[in-house]
Amino acid sequence: MTIRVIIVDDQAMVRAGFAALLSAQADIDVVGEAPDGRAGVDVARSVHPDVVLMDVRMPEMDGLAAARAILDPPVGGMHVPKVLMLTTFDVDDYVYEALRAGASGFLLKDAPPADLISAVRVVAAGEALLAPSVTRRLIADFAARRPAPRRDPSLRLKALTPRETEVLELIARGLSNQEIASRLVVAEQTVKTHIGRVLAKLDLRDRAQAVIFAYESGLVRPGGV
Repeated sequence: MTIRVIIVDDQAMVRAGFAALLSAQADIDVVGEAPDGRAGVDVARSVHPDVVLMDVRMPEMDGLAAARAILDPPVGGMHVPKVLMLTTFDVDDYVYEALRAGASGFLLKDAPPADLISAVRVVAAGEALLAPSVTRRLIADFAARRPAPRRDPSLRLKALTPRETEVLELIARGLSNQEIASRLVVAEQTVKTHIGRVLAKLDLRDRAQAVIFAYESGLVRPGGV
């Protein structure tokens, strides 16, 4: 199946470079581009992409506002693509807020071409792009500095079994499914089953929101081992 992608970035050269790179892949089709967040929302609603590559800082409407609009469509809007944030900074308030809004992860603009291609495929497959250590550092940093939400998320942890809680903690520490399976000495499919139950019980959209929940609930402490 071909992955339909749009690129939203205020730099024409960046859009052209990413488009050329991704279009060269047999399983990826760039179906639209936009120079700012507002236009990006319009394009996304028009061409129904699978993945939106969204720059963080843009005129008219920044990437955060655009991501929120795309991920929370008007009533009756059924198609919700995955959003992958692009940034030139390894720590950025906007990226953290975008993850909370439902973005599937973020990637540095200067990442190797192979990483960009892989990121699009990972996000399109429904996974969150959380492997890079910079992402874990970003989430830990902002979870440590921001006040806790009014509704105590730690109460929701009680819905999880001990093993599900353990899996959630390992997700938050940046381990892949394969690494979690190895750590717990179980099959990788078993790990996927546990993750599915964790997301369902906590009413979380994906792995990215699971990581943030783990920090905000106090299950994982920034800098903890």
